[in-house]
Amino acid sequence: MNLRDLKYLVALADHKHFGRAAAACYVSQPTLSTQIKKLEDELGVPLVERAPRKVMLTPAGRDAADRARRIVAEVEQMKEAARRSQDPEAGTVRLGLFPTLGPYLLPHVVPRLRARFPHLELLLIEEKSDVLLSRLREGKLDAGLLALPVADDQLHTEFLFEEPFLLAVPESHPLAKRESLTLAELSQHQLLLLEDGHCLREQALDVCRLSGANEKSEFRATSLETLRQMVAADVGITLLPILAVKPPVARYENIHLLGFSDSHPSRQIAMVWRKSSAMNDFLLELANVFRELPPGLFEPDAPFVSAQAARDRAPTPRPPSLA
Repeated sequence: MNLRDLKYLVALADHKHFGRAAAACYVSQPTLSTQIKKLEDELGVPLVERAPRKVMLTPAGRDAADRARRIVAEVEQMKEAARRSQDPEAGTVRLGLFPTLGPYLLPHVVPRLRARFPHLELLLIEEKSDVLLSRLREGKLDAGLLALPVADDQLHTEFLFEEPFLLAVPESHPLAKRESLTLAELSQHQLLLLEDGHCLREQALDVCRLSGANEKSEFRATSLETLRQMVAADVGITLLPILAVKPPVARYENIHLLGFSDSHPSRQIAMVWRKSSAMNDFLLELANVFRELPPGLFEPDAPFVSAQAARDRAPTPRPPSLA
């Protein structure tokens, strides 16, 4: 038994197909099939149920694959720890982010990361939160940026920041004449939300439960940008995290943004990694860079008024005096 065979078994467990598993391991299908058979002979139990069009692991196969996954992850961490002992701030970090955070946070952080860790190779993986958690537990990610709470005793959670929500409404909406509203006032409205699987959907539903608001159930968006476009098209209103409306994000002419006067709905963002990680000390330093965001980034201010609203509210210029 060797590490290569364990990687083959993990790939087969992930892909449930000899051809795709072989491609993922950069070997031929007969090679992978032969090594899996040798592994079965060595363990003395069948690991795989072979069918014409699909592959299923036996109970012993699932157990072996889980153990193999942990072993492979530990070996990778051992290699990474050895590399970092030579240069603690070099090497590779695989960092996961969810889609309603990554594109809006990274422009504010990446320049600082490059300046602080010039030799670091940062591999960014964007997936929904449940996928990030799964990959983190399997050792396929070194750390992830996730919304709290994260319920897993095997993971270390390092709080980074709290991101407020704003209400986005079309310029034609009655609320577009206002700068803020109370949370209770949301009870009179239906909100456009993301589809299932997005943590922002769950966060928005929490706000709905607190305020008594409802979801506009006939529509569910696949991305935050789709939500924004639907508001701009006067389809409805929604909650947007504040980073998604800050420069360098382009502003929509016909969207008006409101804060909340009596409550501050928000989400808490943390960096999460395995407690057993050999990169613990370095990841703490990395987390500190993510905390050092520009001042005022989470404050709603004048730029949040839409361009059209700003023009409407500007005083009418007086004609020049002829005297």
